[in-house]
Amino acid sequence: MAACAFVYKLLPMARGRLCSRTSCPARTAVRAFSCTASRSQLHRVEGTSALTGKVDRFGGVTVNLADIGLPADISESLFSRLLQDSLVQWKAEGKVAVWLRVPISLSRCAAAASTHGFSFHHARHDHTVLALWLGEGESRLPGFATHQVGVAGAVVDESNGKVLVVQDRNKTKNAWKFPGGLSDPGENIGATAVREVFEETGVRSEFRSLLSIRQQHNHPGAFGMSDMYIICRLSPLTYDINFCTQECLRCEWLDLAELAKTNDTTPITSRVARLLLHGVEQGFDKIDLTMEELPAVYSGMFYQLYHRSLPPTPKS
Repeated sequence: MAACAFVYKLLPMARGRLCSRTSCPARTAVRAFSCTASRSQLHRVEGTSALTGKVDRFGGVTVNLADIGLPADISESLFSRLLQDSLVQWKAEGKVAVWLRVPISLSRCAAAASTHGFSFHHARHDHTVLALWLGEGESRLPGFATHQVGVAGAVVDESNGKVLVVQDRNKTKNAWKFPGGLSDPGENIGATAVREVFEETGVRSEFRSLLSIRQQHNHPGAFGMSDMYIICRLSPLTYDINFCTQECLRCEWLDLAELAKTNDTTPITSRVARLLLHGVEQGFDKIDLTMEELPAVYSGMFYQLYHRSLPPTPKS
């Protein structure tokens, strides 16, 4: 293919100096080379009249171009022909949708797919996924994830009624808040809270319960998407502060009563501080949403359910 590119670079020179409008040896040579390259690509995918993919339980098929052995230099036109043959086959088989995962190295295949009706569904750092609805009526394909999940940990020292708080370095207002950050993909809420607290403050802790959920749409820090902000109650395992100076200006153990009434905090932090104060005084069972892990309907998987504790079942 490098030789092909080299010949194409020479073509303008050859066309200007050697070619007439009726015949051109250089142009003929380029065409012959191009046809040979196309035949070579076809030979490398010989015997493949359709792309291969995995069929899901909903009747869709997912094709990962990185895993099906396409030539690294496959042309846009050749891929378009393969895709066209594949669509004919999938429609005949009654497939309702196609998910096309395109690595960034084969991004030209996305352009080819768009001519067959595919549209972007989502993208990650090294690939994009395009989708095409083949079923009847309007598309019933689900949209991509629309929320980011932020989690904060309220680490409460029940022996003295104090809670661990920080002031962010990169905020316009230096308000007290609970340490926290974005949850990683596949990370449980409690694990995020424990991790973020340790990364920001150096204090180790353990998850106790979920306290509150805030939902905000068109969030400026979420690329205009929606944001879920969850605050968890944690218990400290260590108490010495060694906070991250890159993220935080200050970090302290602050009295819950003071945090609940100070103006140097955010409205949500103040409200949750009052909730925690009520828990310290009346019992955390009055405020906690505890977690229980239960088996999902999908074989071998589990989910985490958060709710108020149920009363004991009376003995029969």
